[in-house]
Amino acid sequence: MVALGGGIAAWLVLADPLAWAAMLLCCAGLVAAGLVVQGRTGQVIATAGGCLALGCALIWWRSGEVASPRLDRPVIAAVQGKVLKAERLVARGNLRLTLAPTDRALPPRIRVSLPLADAEALGPALGVGAEVGLRARLAPPMPMALPGTHDFARDAWFMGLGATGKALGKVTVLQPAQETGLDRIRRDLDTHIRSQLGPGAGGIATALVTGDQGSVLEADAEAMRRSGLAHLLSVSGLHIAAAVGFFYLLVLRSLALVPTLALRWNLVAIGFAAGALAGVAYTVLTGLQVPTVRSCIAALLVLAGILLGREAMSIRLLATGALLVLLIRPEAIAGASFQLSFAAVLTLVTLYGSARFKKRFERREEGRAAAMLRSLGAMTATSLAIEIALTPFALYHFHRAGLYGVAANLVAIPLTTFVIMPLEASALLLDSVGLGAPLWALTGWSISLLLGVAHTVADTPGASAILPAMPRTAFALIIGGGLWFCLWQASWRRWGLAPIAVGILLTLAEPLPDVLVTGDGKHLAVIDETGTPWLLRDRAGDFVRDLMAENAGFDGDPPPLAAYARARCSADSCIADLGSTGRTLLALRSTQRIDWRELTRACAAADIVVADRRLPRACRARWLTLDAPRLRQTGGLAIDAGKGRAASVADRLKRLPWAGSSS
Repeated sequence: MVALGGGIAAWLVLADPLAWAAMLLCCAGLVAAGLVVQGRTGQVIATAGGCLALGCALIWWRSGEVASPRLDRPVIAAVQGKVLKAERLVARGNLRLTLAPTDRALPPRIRVSLPLADAEALGPALGVGAEVGLRARLAPPMPMALPGTHDFARDAWFMGLGATGKALGKVTVLQPAQETGLDRIRRDLDTHIRSQLGPGAGGIATALVTGDQGSVLEADAEAMRRSGLAHLLSVSGLHIAAAVGFFYLLVLRSLALVPTLALRWNLVAIGFAAGALAGVAYTVLTGLQVPTVRSCIAALLVLAGILLGREAMSIRLLATGALLVLLIRPEAIAGASFQLSFAAVLTLVTLYGSARFKKRFERREEGRAAAMLRSLGAMTATSLAIEIALTPFALYHFHRAGLYGVAANLVAIPLTTFVIMPLEASALLLDSVGLGAPLWALTGWSISLLLGVAHTVADTPGASAILPAMPRTAFALIIGGGLWFCLWQASWRRWGLAPIAVGILLTLAEPLPDVLVTGDGKHLAVIDETGTPWLLRDRAGDFVRDLMAENAGFDGDPPPLAAYARARCSADSCIADLGSTGRTLLALRSTQRIDWRELTRACAAADIVVADRRLPRACRARWLTLDAPRLRQTGGLAIDAGKGRAASVADRLKRLPWAGSSS
């Protein structure tokens, strides 16, 4: 499984057909060498080479299989088509529609957002299956904004999306939606839960039941992220386990009250069957998302293993689950969800299989107080191990990791698993007979407690560590070392600590860029010696502000470049001294015509020039000139002016199928 994943990851990193072909030839050589070498060593070499080749070939084939036409430039178009998916993003005030346009001049699948208020005025008629007409501004899928940031274009490629945009004006429903049973259930549950608990607690409760995080208020979602509790909002292993366990105990204890059944039937097996059905139903209700399906399969395998007298959690079980996912969706390996969930389970398997852990925390005959302390110690050790294991992934993908996540999770995980979810499930069940009000009150109170923990931890000074960017080499070393440490049982497992240490040192040694430039040239940030990003445009949107702050490792709202002591700004441009590098930056920020002679003199005096327009040929900087045509080739850049280096999105993506959307 590791070799298969390595082949997939290598395809994404090499990012060039010639390199992929060379890799396949090298893998063929490994297989041939393994067939020549006798014994187990040869088998390992041949198997590793074959799995590496299979992983590379699989993701290569998959990328071609899902290929779909895309827009190559922004357009304003009249769109008529069928709604394939409708996502209510309450926190953003939007409804996001995935459409299949009837116009063949448009891509076969596009995504359009419109104000939620307009959508709610149309009611359930605007849902999955509806035929709609609208005008929209469409653009190619959003590219990777800066080197190392999330690749939205990759997501769109594997989803088959050819364009995204916003609706202009009203939406006309040409044929109302014919809601399926599940769609109606999800919508009714969302409406019912939020009517019982209000927008704050109701958004959290809806996310736990249907997996829809769009109803979670932005302030609450940010607090959950900063406190290390965001995983509770994504329906995954924890939630599936809670649902399975709740219905298993409910059925088991209920049937045990009947002596005849208790004596003649295997109630444990019946309880497991009820739990399995509940897990499958919960997975279907939440929309069959990949992490949820993965967790459901794992839960079913665990139940089957217990019934057969096998170990509940093992490396083989984890490898089987990962193998199934990668064979079906090889691109999932690049996503944070896949990496975080499997890293967490692998950490649990390693920890619970440790002889030291078993010796200290396994159950034994002792008093209630000692047992409670032992359980608390086991829970603390588990939370700490998972927090340490997931920190590299959080820093790599989100540039942020909660420092107090262990303490927050010690309260939040038991509260969610043993209080909130059972109370909410019971309230929904009792609502069928009109007796759910008291339990809804308790559910609201317990969710308020959860949010209180999240906001308290998030507002604590130093609640999260922020990292500008983790080099891919460092990330690979840390992951490789972690896998080596977790998968081996012999003493040489400790060798895995060496690459982890090297990866950490490389991460800490990575310098901050001096300038960040988006691929359209409209947005730019100058980063000073303290790590503060100074934004070129005062009215940059929240996405750009968060993007620049995260990639500068800055915890706050970036200030305007006009207020920077080393910058001189006018309405048309800014000139900034890049600190100790000794270089000067000229950035244009208006569409007004600038006198040719004045512009060329300013360009000649600057080391770096950035503009979102085409510059005249005479306008050339001493080192780096970035105008609209050049930026279309490079995409976003992170510039290290002191060392004379500029990392670009184009260098990162090279010749990946969706790389054309980076310009």
